[in-house]
Amino acid sequence: MTKIVFMGTPAFSVPILESLIEAGYDVAAVVTQPDRPVGRKKIITPTPVKEAALKHNLLVLQPEKISGSPEMEKIKELAPDLLITAAFGQFLPEKLLQVPKLGAINVHASLLPKYRGGAPVHYAIMEGEAETGVTIMEMIKKMDAGGIFSQRKIAITKQDDVGTMFEKLSQVGKELLLETLPKIISGELKPTPQNEEEATFSPNISREQEAIDWRKTAEAVDNQVRGMHPWPVAFTTYEGTRWKIFHATPLEETTTAAPGTIVSRTKKALHIACGEGTVLAINELQPAGKAKQSIQAFLNGSGQAIAEGQQVG
Repeated sequence: MTKIVFMGTPAFSVPILESLIEAGYDVAAVVTQPDRPVGRKKIITPTPVKEAALKHNLLVLQPEKISGSPEMEKIKELAPDLLITAAFGQFLPEKLLQVPKLGAINVHASLLPKYRGGAPVHYAIMEGEAETGVTIMEMIKKMDAGGIFSQRKIAITKQDDVGTMFEKLSQVGKELLLETLPKIISGELKPTPQNEEEATFSPNISREQEAIDWRKTAEAVDNQVRGMHPWPVAFTTYEGTRWKIFHATPLEETTTAAPGTIVSRTKKALHIACGEGTVLAINELQPAGKAKQSIQAFLNGSGQAIAEGQQVG
């Protein structure tokens, strides 16, 4: 029986953990991030992976920082055959990677060497990629740079956002891991080195990146909106007030108005000029201090004063 220590945090990681349990692997411990305050009321909330692990009565370890922690010593004591990570959210020290007999492997949500780092799904959508996927890779000291055991591609549609892609990629990751693991354990499958020249990076999204630049085309702005939904959410400003933009649609129509200009405003629609003469319709937004709402509800409510010719951003 192969003894595994699993490391993961968000909902993406849950099906992957549960598939290991269902397949009969010995999951000796689950390592996840500490409980954190969530929402406006700052309620201390366990991670989705912790909740799943407790349902299965597994040992849960929650180090604030894994390096040099008592939790790391506990992992050494368990002497696992394999360490498997899936969106754990912390950098693993080399001393930990050396603990498991068969090494440490990562389920990474991109087609490596593209989009190494913490936000690969966000960047794939924001960059307008037609496809992304999952890579099962060996873990080495350098982030997401280890050899590749297996990969699987899936399409990104114009309706997809980070939420839908995480759900799809989680299923792909689960299936690919279960197919790949026996070959890693038997020694039949050896990792293929990545091509360093093709490496690109996807660091965590900064607040500056969340701001919409209306000089981009409508399609590029839509990619940004979908690539930041449901979190961290793209925003613009109107007369000093922040609007979070949840859904938008690039239109066929064109305009000569300057980017950021409101070019059409009816009781049901708000169209904004973007770069290269393109136009974007806002479908759903959240003005500061208000609830998330449809554009129709907004324009007939707190947004009644909005007029054509005004600027956003």
